[in-house]
Amino acid sequence: MRGADERAGQLFSYVDLESRVRRDHPLRLIREIANDALAALAPEFAALYARAGRPSIPPERLLRAMLLQAFYSVRSERQLMERLDTDLLFRWFVGLNIDDPVWDATVFSKNRDRLLDGAIAAKFLAAVLAQPTVKKLISSDHFSVDGTLIEAWASMKSFKPRDGSGQDGSGDPPPSGSSRNAEVDFKGEKRSNETHASTTDPEARLYRKGPGMEAKLAFLGHALMENRSGLIVDACLTPADGHSERIAALAMIEPRADRPTGVTLGADKGYDARDFVNELRTMNVRPHVAQNVSGRRSAIDRRTTRHRGYAASQRIRKRIEEAFGWMKTIGGQRRTKFSGVGRVGWSFAFAAAAYNLVRLPRLIGAQTT
Repeated sequence: MRGADERAGQLFSYVDLESRVRRDHPLRLIREIANDALAALAPEFAALYARAGRPSIPPERLLRAMLLQAFYSVRSERQLMERLDTDLLFRWFVGLNIDDPVWDATVFSKNRDRLLDGAIAAKFLAAVLAQPTVKKLISSDHFSVDGTLIEAWASMKSFKPRDGSGQDGSGDPPPSGSSRNAEVDFKGEKRSNETHASTTDPEARLYRKGPGMEAKLAFLGHALMENRSGLIVDACLTPADGHSERIAALAMIEPRADRPTGVTLGADKGYDARDFVNELRTMNVRPHVAQNVSGRRSAIDRRTTRHRGYAASQRIRKRIEEAFGWMKTIGGQRRTKFSGVGRVGWSFAFAAAAYNLVRLPRLIGAQTT
């Protein structure tokens, strides 16, 4: 019998959001771990808000909504609010009831900016890793480090001389009625970070990833991965230059180098510098760095490469590219939407925490089977 196409909606409906999400949905475990991490950050949230006044959007709901934005590659806050308004799964994960109104996109962004001013992303990443079910998955002896290019939210047309002079040698504004996005010819003009700066994001630096490649306004994101499960245990961001990768690596591995037996650190050829290798050894860190022998002598010799652990580190360290790939293609970090080292670094660290949460259901499931 054919069913009737009744188009009149029911006046009353009783919907339990908990029953609408299947029991084996990966977001259930992710939400449980995220909630425990957010509960541990309650004192940090309290320090960011006044004790009196009109209540704002709870920071826990803000961060859960931002996690969904990273998980599902939602491009903007306005699209995120639209999904929250119509998607029962989104409402359940964030903590909104079926009848609760969603926030205005501008209000959401303004409330989020308060969290951007604090080191909440790095603390959230640490709180996730501190959960008992997660902590037993992490290695405390073997790590890998690498860096990746994060393109700035600034065009090359904004990269102008610091003294205010333009191509015609004057700092005069464009004539009235001219286009704000006028064509610019950079041929014959020598530009560098010493003489030029972006008017959109002054902290972005002109950087070329390799010989023959295009120079872009960018930042450098750095991540430290533990080698047992491939989880990101630390993430930071620096201005783009040729030395920041090694400096950031030393800063991230130092707090974890206090074990009596020492730790290992795998890295690619870009970290094969004598000063960097010697500094690691003084910190009781065994440098499992790939040898760079193209026209030079490597700082890594047979004393290191003869061990089987070196070969294992060189094989496992490449898994950090999987994290960078997810953070860029899914987590929206290929080109940042923020400006400044502080805010871009916040977004990068939060994307690293989201990557860990995405991988945890499978890792924990493998441990229980």
